[in-house]
Amino acid sequence: MKSKSKSIDARSKQSIRAVSELEHQALARRTAAETFSDLVVSQSGRPWAIALHTLWFGVWMLWNSGWVPGLHVFDPFPFMGLTTIVSLEAIFLSLFILVSQNRATRRADERAHLDLQINLMAEREATKMLRLLQVLCAYHGLAEAADSEVDEMLRETEPASIARELEKHLPSDLRHIRNNPGGDDSNG
Repeated sequence: MKSKSKSIDARSKQSIRAVSELEHQALARRTAAETFSDLVVSQSGRPWAIALHTLWFGVWMLWNSGWVPGLHVFDPFPFMGLTTIVSLEAIFLSLFILVSQNRATRRADERAHLDLQINLMAEREATKMLRLLQVLCAYHGLAEAADSEVDEMLRETEPASIARELEKHLPSDLRHIRNNPGGDDSNG
């Protein structure tokens, strides 16, 4: 059975363009260091980078093992030169990863704030529509107009109160540290 792909409606296309534009703007705001770090990190995790390192280390160790006649050993076992180079590479790669992660975290925070704003706007709109429906039900004398669950839904949502309540109930390493400033782990 053939599945027909549905075309995307104009509103969805508009939303996709808006999100895409936000992402393009975020990429354009990157500093040169962030752009370079993103490039290094994205290329370092590719199979060709693993193959290149394997080849490089293998050739270095074979060359410097003294087993190949005619090749001058310049970094004898335990390959201190290679160890130094690899250590420096690891340090710089770690720094590039941190720069990229910091930028990605900032971008995720921006998205989360945008999501929160949109969700709060949608909550206000939904509450307003519910209020209008309740008025219509009351006008027509329907019992749903006096529904206690609807009345509860019509109360204004307070994000700060919800956040505080979540903080009380969700597990958190930070809450443990705040409640135990001396670092004594005897309380669990």
